[in-house]
Amino acid sequence: MPEDDNTKWFALSVIPRKEKVTSQTLRAKGYEEFLPLYTEKRPWSDRMKAVQLPLFPGYVFCRLDPQFRLPILKIPSINQIIGFGKIPHPIEDGEIANLQTVCKAGIHAVPCPYLTAGAKVNILEGPLKGVEGILVQDAVQTSEPRLVVSVTLLQRSISVEIDRSWISPLRIYTEFAQN
Repeated sequence: MPEDDNTKWFALSVIPRKEKVTSQTLRAKGYEEFLPLYTEKRPWSDRMKAVQLPLFPGYVFCRLDPQFRLPILKIPSINQIIGFGKIPHPIEDGEIANLQTVCKAGIHAVPCPYLTAGAKVNILEGPLKGVEGILVQDAVQTSEPRLVVSVTLLQRSISVEIDRSWISPLRIYTEFAQN
């Protein structure tokens, strides 16, 4: 499908582990698609094997005109076009361009949780394992984020630099009484 003024990038939700097939199908139908991949070594029966996996499991990006989305929705491996309600919402061209640049650069990228400053996080590894706090970034923008741990009663906090690989978003679970 040729690029024109009405086409924008959209995220397509696809059946798990069908990202590569979906990407190939879209390309065969003439759509501009993008499936960012990364390489991971996985144990095989007798050796370690390098496999390519999607950076965003369950999603493929596609440039399309939302007015003519039915042919895409008819592809069996596509669940939906991501948006608000039933209205597809485009992704900024700059965000896709950034992803494409990272993928072309050959820099090792891996999936990680979407975290923003102010998010409550849990430390999974390292000397702070089990500590919960709030993720912050210094005004100086140091290379590593900082964790703020607070004592609410005293209304005091401390801040410590942490390794990004230790962080996990804090999941809040609600227990439901079993009847």
